[in-house]
Amino acid sequence: MSTRRTFLKTAGTLGAGVAAVGTVATACAVKDPTAGNATGQDMGMERVRGFDRTLLDALANTVLPASIGAPAIRAATDAFVAWADGYEPVAEEMHGYGYADIRYLPADPSPAWRAQLAALDLLAQRLGHAGFATLPAERRTEVLQAALRSHGGDRLPAPLDANHIAIALLAHWSSGPDAWDRALGVRVSPGVCRTLGDATRKPLPVVSPTTAGART
Repeated sequence: MSTRRTFLKTAGTLGAGVAAVGTVATACAVKDPTAGNATGQDMGMERVRGFDRTLLDALANTVLPASIGAPAIRAATDAFVAWADGYEPVAEEMHGYGYADIRYLPADPSPAWRAQLAALDLLAQRLGHAGFATLPAERRTEVLQAALRSHGGDRLPAPLDANHIAIALLAHWSSGPDAWDRALGVRVSPGVCRTLGDATRKPLPVVSPTTAGART
């Protein structure tokens, strides 16, 4: 029981060591971001999909922990784009415990997120810099802090509840298996199907990019 309590306590405070920007802390209120968005059908309505990847990649390299390494940051950004593009607005939610009424997901947040991404580029220019994507890391952080000044909070929201694309990107990664594995220090891969033969095996430790490079 003590092991179970330790695990739940650790999982409940996931991301406490991840560096967030401005006043946004890293404890994540975990909510399944994929519920109801698997089909990507929009009831006949035309949707604009995708993001400016040059700007989004620059944002990802600013807001996601550098310690996870460039390949993991790229994979997290790809996963965020795939999730946002596949999201089905106002889809019926999965029925949870404790309520019997039918509930629906929010409207598509991507248009606002795309506008915020473009606004970061414009804000960088307003502050006398070049475009956001061309700035060094410390300058991008300054621009992002200025953009998030009115988006304070003491916890990361669920991705769908994020009021800025930087927060949504960090929240999406923080609620995924990679962040859980890194928080716990072992590869438990929550939400990923494993064979029964793996159930009794001790999880393998997470190897950071810096550790892997030192070993080679």
